Order: sequence, then structure tokens, then C-alpha cells
Amino acid sequence: MRPSWEHVAVSTARRCPNWEEMCFVKDLFWDEEECVMQLHPPLSQYVNNSRYCLHLWRPTDRDIPMPPPSFVGIVGLRPSDAAMLFARMSATA
Repeated sequence: MRPSWEHVAVSTARRCPNWEEMCFVKDLFWDEEECVMQLHPPLSQYVNNSRYCLHLWRPTDRDIPMPPPSFVGIVGLRPSDAAMLFARMSATA
């Protein structure tokens, strides 16, 4: 069976889309609790027809595996709190 994908391409005229723009587009097409992804394929499989275009992908026939949230950071810690915590840790190191 051939895998099925949902896909959205996001582009601008003069630069790559930023994180906030990609989040906005993600929320236009998928539910906030759905996982979608950007891919970094092996160099031998790169296709780059537009300098300022990024893509969002979601397979429709399986869930996207995700690492535990604690691998990314401290769950529940806001960016401003994290910045203060890391500043304090650096000052005592």
C-alpha cells in the first residue's frame, strides 16, 4: 500500500517563512493537537525548486513518532522563566 500524505507549501517573495508564519499556516489546515512535520531528507533526495518555500507534511495512514516532551525542555516552563533560570545557572557556574 502506498502511503498517503497531506501537504502544504508555504512561501514568500523574498525570504523563507519564519516559525510564527509556519505555525499560523499549520493551524489553518490542521487541528492544534495534530502533529505535522517539516522534513530534512538525505542530501541525495533534496528537491529545491523555490528558494523561499518550506513544506508541512502529515501522513494520513500512521501517527508521526515524537520524542518525549522532556527531551525538548522542561514541561510547563515558559520561555521567560527558562531564560531567568539559565541566567542564574550561568552566573553560578
